[in-house]
Amino acid sequence: MSDTKQADEAGATKAAAKAERRAARLAKQIGAFAKAHGGAEAQVAYIGQLGARIVLVGEDGGWGDLVAPTHAVAELAVQKAGVTVHEDFDGEFAAKVRTGPYEWSRMAGIQVGGPANSNT
Repeated sequence: MSDTKQADEAGATKAAAKAERRAARLAKQIGAFAKAHGGAEAQVAYIGQLGARIVLVGEDGGWGDLVAPTHAVAELAVQKAGVTVHEDFDGEFAAKVRTGPYEWSRMAGIQVGGPANSNT
């Protein structure tokens, strides 16, 4: 029985180390984004079995996102990166996002003259 306990502990230790490495990689990417955009703020959203989405908004209005395997890894990544984290993507935070013609055409689709959704 102690063999099973040791195996479980070893598995948990490996999983924790893997999560730590993933969070460190994400934090590095968040830091690079922040550097390129004069700083950054983030919001972490649970996206089901896929994990969590980290939405980044730069001081210049540029934006991007990353996906973490779990919400805990995403939270650790933004903490390691040292960025401000918002509970929700609304209000002043959402107003910082600057979109261009590409985003508007992709969001609008065919409703307002954007690119067609099919090749017909």
